[in-house]
Amino acid sequence: MSRFLNKAYAGLHEYVPGEQPQDMQYVKLNTNESPYPPSPAVLAAANARQAELLRLYPDPTATPLRAALAARYGLAMQNVFIGNGSDEVLNFAFMAFAGGDTPAYFPDISYGFYPVFAQLHGIQYTELPLRPDFTVSWQAYYGRDGMIVIANPNAPTGLSLSVGAIEEILRSNPDHVVVIDEAYVDFGGESCAKLVEQYDNLLVVMTYSKSRSMAGARLGFALGSAALIADLEKLKYSTNPYNISRLTLACGEAALKEEEYYRAKCDEIMRTRAGTAEALRQLGFTVLDSDANFLFAKSDAVDGETLYLQLKARGVLVRHFTLPRIAQYNRITIGTPAQMESLLAAVRDILSERENEA
Repeated sequence: MSRFLNKAYAGLHEYVPGEQPQDMQYVKLNTNESPYPPSPAVLAAANARQAELLRLYPDPTATPLRAALAARYGLAMQNVFIGNGSDEVLNFAFMAFAGGDTPAYFPDISYGFYPVFAQLHGIQYTELPLRPDFTVSWQAYYGRDGMIVIANPNAPTGLSLSVGAIEEILRSNPDHVVVIDEAYVDFGGESCAKLVEQYDNLLVVMTYSKSRSMAGARLGFALGSAALIADLEKLKYSTNPYNISRLTLACGEAALKEEEYYRAKCDEIMRTRAGTAEALRQLGFTVLDSDANFLFAKSDAVDGETLYLQLKARGVLVRHFTLPRIAQYNRITIGTPAQMESLLAAVRDILSERENEA
């Protein structure tokens, strides 16, 4: 840290992204990317003509993509905001709807960026504990005096709240924004997008990184009332009006033309998830039920960090967290059937090795 850093940021605990190691070829199951490529229409959109047009600034209004997303979710274009990944959208939401006398509330075990955003903008926040079974206690969010942020399905647990439970939170907080982060909703969850026209305090945040196989493109969006979207636009135009590249805008619009392709890939991931969960349970693991493209699992035979390190040594990357309550768990992204068989083979090898040592 230099002597010039603003003292307001000196104690900031920055977000730690998932590993992207380059030292060897890994079976990469640590960052919840899709194991499948984007649709053929997306690949066609990433063409030489679009590359040539990179000499020009992109459309800051992102009008064609906003219109396509509005049609997809049965809303007006004024209900759609486009961001450089859902992280940018969430960052703007923290800036816009919390701060000063308005605190933020979110679960104590959830997306690690939430407390970082709060610290970055000097926002007072409270992390509300998950229940012993790792579900979100939605009643704890009733009648709060600030912005509420809930990942649904939650990460890293993969567990969901019902739309009915979220609607109760919305009703009990009419004067504060409720942000529902739906990064993983397409893998078995239920979207709150249908509530946008009913509740002017609801902001639904989604991403192209998971179900639409475009993590490398950095594209996210929010659905909300026209007034909330205008607030986000004000911050975008005060920060980086050209926040999405021409190529990404073209690919994002193309992806919406092939919903059947993506639904089929999500269904395949869900089938692979079910088979992997059952196989891990047969190996003695505790595996939470998941509505996401990952599993949250622990073994009674191997310490969580030890399992992570031994899998990595065998060329399989998963995500380990050091929070005491979840330190025995690892989050395992669902890959192709072949990738998951590599994971299971490595797990069997580790368990066998420990049995022989005993």
